[in-house]
Amino acid sequence: MVVYALLIINKAGGLVYQRDFADGLNKLSINDYLVLAGTFHGVHAIATRLHPLQHLESTALAPTERPEPPSGIEVLETENFRMQCFSTLTGTKFLLFTEPQQPNVDLILSNIYELYVDYVMKNPFYQLEMPVRCEGWERRLVGCLRVMNSK
Repeated sequence: MVVYALLIINKAGGLVYQRDFADGLNKLSINDYLVLAGTFHGVHAIATRLHPLQHLESTALAPTERPEPPSGIEVLETENFRMQCFSTLTGTKFLLFTEPQQPNVDLILSNIYELYVDYVMKNPFYQLEMPVRCEGWERRLVGCLRVMNSK
């Protein structure tokens, strides 16, 4: 199984991280990746508003429960690749490009997010919403995905 690429998009739709991990997809320019990030962000935002209306009695929640926020696009699948999106509560989106038959993509994204929290968000030198340039993050991410790609 193969993980092709990872993109991280900030809450404003800006591309803050992009890395290819395996051959298999056509190479894009950095400009194409910026357009892809902005376009996906916009389509994702529109898709969150296109959820079906629910009847009032079915949305009654206990005082301690929170309503589940509507999600946007989660998976885009083609013959050649699968793109899965993991959205955080802060609006950051992780887009992972894999083979269409890649199992447990949500688990892989969860592991990537944990690495992101540990090595990027806890880094005192990282500024929010800026491009990710953290050595420890790169090392751990490449190691994690190398193991995935070797399976």
